[in-house]
Amino acid sequence: MTHTTDYQGRFAPSPTGSLHFGSLVAAVASYADALRHQGSWLVRMEDVDESRTVKGSADEILHTLEALGFEWDQPVLLQSHRKSRYQEILQWLQQEKHAYACSCSRRQIAQQARIGLEGPVYPGNCRQITANEPAGKALRLRTNREKICFEDRIQRRHCQILERDIGDFIIYRSDGYTAYQLAVVIDDADQGITQIVRGADLLLSTPRQIYLQRLLGFPQPEYAHVPLVTDAQGRKLSKQDQARSVSADKPLPALRSAWEFLQQPPAPEEPGNVLEFWQWAASAWDIGRITIPSSPQYAVIQNPSHRQ
Repeated sequence: MTHTTDYQGRFAPSPTGSLHFGSLVAAVASYADALRHQGSWLVRMEDVDESRTVKGSADEILHTLEALGFEWDQPVLLQSHRKSRYQEILQWLQQEKHAYACSCSRRQIAQQARIGLEGPVYPGNCRQITANEPAGKALRLRTNREKICFEDRIQRRHCQILERDIGDFIIYRSDGYTAYQLAVVIDDADQGITQIVRGADLLLSTPRQIYLQRLLGFPQPEYAHVPLVTDAQGRKLSKQDQARSVSADKPLPALRSAWEFLQQPPAPEEPGNVLEFWQWAASAWDIGRITIPSSPQYAVIQNPSHRQ
């Protein structure tokens, strides 16, 4: 890939199974957008929760991506290799009183909390406890009533007040793993990511990540959240739902299906191979063609099962 701009995109799958169609849609969108802007594109394995990692799945995902013609510009980053970096940031957040230890169980929280955008809003039971020893406890980030807004390239303007809508959220889990919300912010900053194109299931997480970026003095990328692929019942297509894997043996049909799902124009001539597909896609991609339903949170489009 020839780079003529400062655009730096990425695709960050979790190695919990094979690449499925929902993940392929996100990969195609992020890669096509990087090609269109003559930028660079990276791959990161989000295996921060090692308890969910399936052995061999990272290599299988990379093999499938290669078979589909994806090319990344730096070595693949593994979150599981970055624990010391995460600890460095966690210690700073504690020292600056942005984070505090929490021993509340989910049952305790559910009994006292009101319901916010993603379930119970933490009622703040441990906020005033001064003990700093986090051993065996989670760490929560203090939130406030500042209104955090961002302009999504697909979903348009989105705003949250974290203290009201989400509550103080976990950045380090009691089982010893750094939480996704913190790990992804650190990784995006360290990799110089400027554009994040990903699934709409992460739309509600974005204000939390922007809040962390501001606390840590990190630059804020631009965001684009593509429609989710769902099953016939409207549920997000995922590995846990035993979604069908993308076949590395039939790359062009898989790419065409993802391209069509993203509401992009058909090729005037059928590409003969994946290289020809991406050469054409680099100029044909138009993120402005993606439309969303009138939903306040997610854009969900049914996935035709015969295209998986």
